[in-house]
Amino acid sequence: MNVQFKKGVLELCVLVLLDKKDRYGYELVQKISDQIDISEGTVYPLLRRLTKEGYFTTYLKESTEGPPRKYYKLTDVGRSYYQELLQEWREFTNGVNQLIKEGDIDE
Repeated sequence: MNVQFKKGVLELCVLVLLDKKDRYGYELVQKISDQIDISEGTVYPLLRRLTKEGYFTTYLKESTEGPPRKYYKLTDVGRSYYQELLQEWREFTNGVNQLIKEGDIDE
């Protein structure tokens, strides 16, 4: 898949996954990797930036499988941002899909 496609949608993917429940970084990487081929190193800088911008808070939680894990929790500001991005994504994909349909008709 085109690198720019992935880069553009990764932020939305992280927000989607955190909307339903808090998750730790590696868990986010795994869930996204199930659908999109990404490297672990692309998610952590994004998590740091979105936390710094106030979209997430973090907390440590003990793990039975090693050291405590840092969990990310969507803030109210983050939830609003997520809704905004989701609406933009829907409008964007609808427009692209419409152009694809028109292209198919013209052939």
